[in-house]
Amino acid sequence: MLLTTSLSLTIIHFLLFILCISAVLFYCYGIYAAFAFFHHPHLGKLNFHPPVTILKPICGKDDETYNNLVSFCQQKYPNYQIVFCVRDPLDCGIPVVKQIIHEFPELDIELVVCEDIIGTNPKVSNLANAITKAKHEILVIADSDIRVGIDYLQRVIQPLQDKSVGVVTCLYRSVAKGWVTILEGIGTGTDFHAGVLVSNSLEGIKFAFGSTIVIRKEVLDEIGGFGAIADYLADDFQLGYLPTQADYKVVLSDYIVDHVLASSTIADSIQRQIRWARCIRVSRPWGYLGLIFTYGTVTSLLLLMATGGSRIGCAVLATTWVMRLVMGWVVGVSYLQDSCVRNFFWIVPLRDVIAFVIWCCGLFGSTIEWRGRRLKQTKGGKLVEITDDFAKVLSS
Repeated sequence: MLLTTSLSLTIIHFLLFILCISAVLFYCYGIYAAFAFFHHPHLGKLNFHPPVTILKPICGKDDETYNNLVSFCQQKYPNYQIVFCVRDPLDCGIPVVKQIIHEFPELDIELVVCEDIIGTNPKVSNLANAITKAKHEILVIADSDIRVGIDYLQRVIQPLQDKSVGVVTCLYRSVAKGWVTILEGIGTGTDFHAGVLVSNSLEGIKFAFGSTIVIRKEVLDEIGGFGAIADYLADDFQLGYLPTQADYKVVLSDYIVDHVLASSTIADSIQRQIRWARCIRVSRPWGYLGLIFTYGTVTSLLLLMATGGSRIGCAVLATTWVMRLVMGWVVGVSYLQDSCVRNFFWIVPLRDVIAFVIWCCGLFGSTIEWRGRRLKQTKGGKLVEITDDFAKVLSS
């Protein structure tokens, strides 16, 4: 019995040690990937200025909505149209859009209010209603909580000079309010984007972010239009993934936008992050499982406890944490210039522990709560609304 117990502990120690080493290697490569990406000359002369239509889906508003939307109206770009789209005729964001239209009469701005639905994802239905008013071949889609500088359009459009590029997308830095959203922002700036940069370095990216999706109409039509993604929660992922299946490239722009996080409760934040986790697991199952090799903060803590505070446990923890913090600083502060990360860098270990718990929760379950609706994700990632009849079938 003692021999069996001793052998079991040895195996656990070994597995935890391997997970720590893999995490350290990930952190080292994350530093390299960030350096390689941001020091690579992405753009030449900014002499490509095709006409562009910006699609802005709106659902509600907060204190920052006006400033976010106005930033897209201040572009130093010769010819662009903005189509704001709203599904609910009583949406509180409509007065904000009307105010902007009044303040920028020289711009080609249109407001589309339409309740038509083409699938389970209301944002995609909103975009499908808006594209009917798009005048130009190149579309720029950005969520309403994104804020940009005046050179945004001219920078993110340039990669489309290459006809093999189907989609351009952007990293983002967090503008957080309240400690709950600060925790989210810390994870995005020091961990999530590091993973994106590693993926970009190793194999290129095959997905996109709601922060910015630049896509040609012909590419969108080739993948089936918005109808092809209308039943997916991860519509941004699909708008990057499907074009790669049609042999187009997705390019990660070196332009970094601001993601303005509205204040949130801890319950809403955790529910939202578990929803994202389950969405990633369904969209990229092997990639999601592989994240276990990146949680060095937690696995080194577990190794330290499993070895009873041994010297090797302390050494592994110190090495792992140092490399984790170096990667977080390099990516989040040095390159993304994320003030949220800079000001609250000391809570990175706490954020890592929370992220690991959320990852564990994301391993199980397929139902999510989204805007007051209960939905179930199918194996392929599509959403099915859980009605009373459907719930009875599930429970039977």
